[in-house]
Amino acid sequence: MAHFPNTFGFTGTLRPLRLQGDIHDVEIEGEVPAGLDGAFHRVHPDNQFAPKFEDDQFFNGDGMVSLFRVKDGKVDFKQRYAQTDKWKLENKAGKSLFGMYRNHLTDDPSVARQGRGTANTNVLVHAGKLYAMKEDSPCLLMDPNTLETFGYTDFGGKIESQTFCAHPKIDPATGNMCAFSYMSKGPMTHDMSYMEISPTGELLFEIPFQNKYLCMMHDFGVTQDYAVFAVMPLLTSMERLEKRLPYFGFDTTKPVWLAVLPRQAGATAADMRWFKAPSNCFVGHVMNAFNEGTRIYFDHPVAANNSFPFFPDIHGAPFDPIAGLGYLSRWSVDMASNSDEFESIEKLTNLADEFPRIDDRYATQAYRHGWMLVMDREKPYEGPGGPFVGMINCLAHIDLATGKTKSWWPGPQCGIQEPCFVPKSADAPEGEGYVVALVDNHVTNYSELCFFDAQHVDEGPIARAKLPVRIRQGLHGNWSTGAQLAGV
Repeated sequence: MAHFPNTFGFTGTLRPLRLQGDIHDVEIEGEVPAGLDGAFHRVHPDNQFAPKFEDDQFFNGDGMVSLFRVKDGKVDFKQRYAQTDKWKLENKAGKSLFGMYRNHLTDDPSVARQGRGTANTNVLVHAGKLYAMKEDSPCLLMDPNTLETFGYTDFGGKIESQTFCAHPKIDPATGNMCAFSYMSKGPMTHDMSYMEISPTGELLFEIPFQNKYLCMMHDFGVTQDYAVFAVMPLLTSMERLEKRLPYFGFDTTKPVWLAVLPRQAGATAADMRWFKAPSNCFVGHVMNAFNEGTRIYFDHPVAANNSFPFFPDIHGAPFDPIAGLGYLSRWSVDMASNSDEFESIEKLTNLADEFPRIDDRYATQAYRHGWMLVMDREKPYEGPGGPFVGMINCLAHIDLATGKTKSWWPGPQCGIQEPCFVPKSADAPEGEGYVVALVDNHVTNYSELCFFDAQHVDEGPIARAKLPVRIRQGLHGNWSTGAQLAGV
């Protein structure tokens, strides 16, 4: 008999959905742009079975992939579990066998040394396949149209890393997928690698190096010439696993670093430069990065203190929700400098924000337009409580050329999931197109895939695809064109 814990991570707005199915011709309010032909894939953690431990957390759920196929003004919906090795073993057993988030010491003996990956963090179409990713495991491949699971890939036996990141970038100039791994030689190792994968899915090269900390490395930046890694002390250790503490803990006493590696097959760890941030801070997802010669610009939300209450301060300090708010900032360093100091830090907005996105055709390059979710604590909230809820409540556009922002609030019952930019056409100017984002009503329990004019998000959705259910809070997703879905 299923029984989920009565905790924030499994009740209210984060109650597991566990629903696989299809809806053809989703009800539309407004008008979906007729020229849009493609798909929005996104993923959320969704436990197949109740967890082994009641104090387990949301991030440990099995990957549930959603597909919104958009064509001729219509939207079809499909949702399936990513059938990882873990999912298959537990599905056969009819119960959870794997224990706490990333803690193999808590697993059932019957699955000792088996893969624990959940493929629950990001999904992206590349080389005709849907890459389903979780940073503590290899990359899972799925069919982008049917969501059938093919299985984990080792890129033809060429990759040495045992893990694959959750935030690869596509270089628009080469079509290469730029990716990295951490704990690449196994759990609790400082090993990392940077790698590039061709437009047809072959591993081109892999550069191993060592990190300064045993820490979370969730996202990174890629410029035309460099791979850039923000390293913060969100730390783990075998001692934490043995004590069954939360997998990561934040250490305010250690420095934050920006590591820069040349993007070329012949580069080695000896070519990496380490730049020390002026103070301890919490770094979030990366909006974009670019370089002008040896000078590198790295744009991302930065908070004065820990942003993750579920990965608490290792010294026991209480969580500070105000200090944990991130603000889009630009870090600048120069590879030609003889110093390990930053050149500058510029705060780009006064809006507390996260989940930043760009027009991905301008990844690795100087750019003008960005979109992000805003945490406006002054807006009222009428739904049930829980992490993330009532806080990520506005969608915003920032014009970096003017510094101006526009934002939209869906109302006191709603939250918004990560946005994604969709160009109007392949050759449209930067930022000319649409933004799609799931808007969740936490009171009526319905979700809507909303379509916005990308540079006028403040005017609200131009169309809503109205689901008869509420999709669980997700993590990340991406748009792919009809041609990409066809493997062209």
